[in-house]
Amino acid sequence: MVAAIFPAAGSSKRMGGSVNKNFLKLAGEPILIRTLKIFSQIERVNFLIVIVAKHEVETVEKLLNETENLKPWIVTIGGSERQYSIANGLKLLPDDAKIILVHDAARPLVSLRTINEVIDAAKKFGGAIAAVPAKDTIKIIDSEGFVKYTPPRKDLVAVQTPQGFCREILLQAYNKAAEENFLGTDDSSLVERLGVRIKIVTSSYENIKITTPEDIKIAETFLRSEIK
Repeated sequence: MVAAIFPAAGSSKRMGGSVNKNFLKLAGEPILIRTLKIFSQIERVNFLIVIVAKHEVETVEKLLNETENLKPWIVTIGGSERQYSIANGLKLLPDDAKIILVHDAARPLVSLRTINEVIDAAKKFGGAIAAVPAKDTIKIIDSEGFVKYTPPRKDLVAVQTPQGFCREILLQAYNKAAEENFLGTDDSSLVERLGVRIKIVTSSYENIKITTPEDIKIAETFLRSEIK
């Protein structure tokens, strides 16, 4: 069984409004709903955990109740950091969930292929993440803002979601992070601290995270052109 966790409790400050970006409409449909519908199309995904701010729980539950063809779901309250929100979601996992996916609710253009390949790789290797080759040259800088060195671009990827892990591995990683007060940048960074090798699944550049008003326009262009 595969369970998917969707953090959606962010402040959406970069969107420039007071409304959670996940409630904004993309091609006439809330971003959150579009994302959940994609995962609900996958037979192996059996349970959805949606994490939102406390004052949004009732609104999201109503929205999901009004949406047809979703996999079984539950809504829970997020924390002050994304990592703490995911930790709250992990407490609600069904007992028979063996593979856990974590996916940004604000990535509504993820493909079915990417999701399925992350599930397969997580089963085989214990941990897998969606990513794309870096397009830009990346510079490593020092504390004073000077370039230290330039890593080879062929060795760099831009990380996306979903990220998938065997249940025991992800729980162990979160327990270790909590014990050591470690705050990571993503779920993979927690699992890496266990010494687990994370498999990269090549995703697509269309799997963008909706963060700014410009991202809405880009996503709508992808949808209109049927690039997804």
